[in-house]
Amino acid sequence: MSRRPAEWLGRLVGGGRPQPAASEMPVRRRHPAPTLPEPQLRTAWQLASLLLSYPDERVLGLLPAIREAAGTLPDAVGQPLLRLADHLADADAQAVCTAYVDTFDTTRKCALHLTYYAHGDTRKRGIALVQFKQAFRRAGLEVNDDELPDHLSVVLEFGATGSVDVAWKLLNDHRSGIELLQLGLDAKDSPWADAVTALRATLPPLDGTQAEAVARLLAEGPPNEEVGLDGYALDPRLNPHPADDDLDLSLDLTGAQR
Repeated sequence: MSRRPAEWLGRLVGGGRPQPAASEMPVRRRHPAPTLPEPQLRTAWQLASLLLSYPDERVLGLLPAIREAAGTLPDAVGQPLLRLADHLADADAQAVCTAYVDTFDTTRKCALHLTYYAHGDTRKRGIALVQFKQAFRRAGLEVNDDELPDHLSVVLEFGATGSVDVAWKLLNDHRSGIELLQLGLDAKDSPWADAVTALRATLPPLDGTQAEAVARLLAEGPPNEEVGLDGYALDPRLNPHPADDDLDLSLDLTGAQR
């Protein structure tokens, strides 16, 4: 499902919500540290978040600011963002909106929800969504019920204006999904592939385990179980009260230590 920008979406770096103190964000690192300086990383993620959101009038109105900010980034990150911003600025607004829906709402090969790639339409995805909500909550952000917490734009906006460390972990833990999204967009020759290209340029190279996961998902596709998201809504763990945050985020869904 495509995501329209939330009220706070579009605040370029420097104007976001207050960031939680480091002591409030305990994160165990198991991925290489970012190589981009934090201000550039936040800027890149903010721009990618905007450009992967539904291109309504507000997002299109931000394109001049997006282009200006993209020009401050390293070429590997900034140039793809500039190409996409130029495309959106030059295209007919209604045609852009139609193309966005056709790209992200009509095929699951281009899903913007990160947990779909690993868990498909299974009950395990419900638990994964809980883990996203808990990660956000522990870093001081409550996600509205009208948007799923694993939407790529939500994760990127959170990293841009909230906790870089938590967003870094979530993005790298779901790196195979990002890689498959890139492949799906490339196959459609979609202009939005540039936003994912820019995002990937902020992340470390794939390690062996991640590359194997990509190859496996490419060959087999996401698992399928006819429960749908309505089934997740019946799971009380999907949106627990803060006092009920008892899922161990150091474990993956098989119980293996992260």
